[in-house]
Amino acid sequence: MLSYLIPWEPSPPLVLLFIAGIALYVRGARRQRVSFGRQFAFWTGTLVLYLSLHTRLDYYAEHEFFIHRIQHLILHHLAPLILMSGLPGPVLWKGLPLAWRMRLRRLARRPAMRALSAVLLHPGLVTFVFVLSVLIWLVPSIQFVSMLDWRLYHFMNWSVTITGLVYWWMLLDHRPAPPARMKAGMRVLSPVITMSPQILAGAYITFSQHDLYPVFDLCGRAFGGITQSMDQSIGGLVMWVPAALLEAIGGLIALRNWMQLSERKRLPQRPRRRAGRKPTRQPGRQPNRPADRQPGRRPASQD
Repeated sequence: MLSYLIPWEPSPPLVLLFIAGIALYVRGARRQRVSFGRQFAFWTGTLVLYLSLHTRLDYYAEHEFFIHRIQHLILHHLAPLILMSGLPGPVLWKGLPLAWRMRLRRLARRPAMRALSAVLLHPGLVTFVFVLSVLIWLVPSIQFVSMLDWRLYHFMNWSVTITGLVYWWMLLDHRPAPPARMKAGMRVLSPVITMSPQILAGAYITFSQHDLYPVFDLCGRAFGGITQSMDQSIGGLVMWVPAALLEAIGGLIALRNWMQLSERKRLPQRPRRRAGRKPTRQPGRQPNRPADRQPGRRPASQD
């Protein structure tokens, strides 16, 4: 089992990135109180993410289609869901030095950066890229090239991981909007939207009668007892059932957050308009009176 932890393709930048994130979290946890549940979610999600990216699992993902789908399920759904359920953002922010935080705040207040973040972190764009980052790599021609070119292969894994982290961070945000990017009700509906194309793609792969991904036969399969059709069917099921289940769990967490916001009356409420409301009079002003009727005088008689 220890040999499984040896990286198939060692990546020093990846190790440094994990070390930096862990150091920031430990430093931030010392400066503010973090519950045991949140810390458990962070450490579990970080461990699962590392095991999926920098162990021998990467070797099996390159030689079996269903292992490849399991790896992307972890990178895109499971690890980000666990990690972001612990709300690590404020803790990581507290872990930064004070001078860095002041500089980042000044940078974020600039009009160009505010406009850029409004575009890149728009809920519609994030949701679209989240689904696209899964479906684009399932195109047989793109899948064939990405499995043979190591640079494209690493870009594929990183794109799936980053889009998953950003999407689940936005979906599991427990704050009202604003300051949250996505509205509370939309966070509950979003998983239904994102899981639908993934279910259709998984069903198509599962019931397909021809080999969609011959690159795994070209590279050589890791398990001799699994045929091509069985490998492809299991891979489609992995994308079909477990992915939809994780999306449903994320939607339930978002629903719980929405109900808590509603109970605390933190949801934005629209102003109610009263039907038939009379215009209010300004204080200190009297209603208009005819010019010939002044207080204390009788109207002049007309001939």
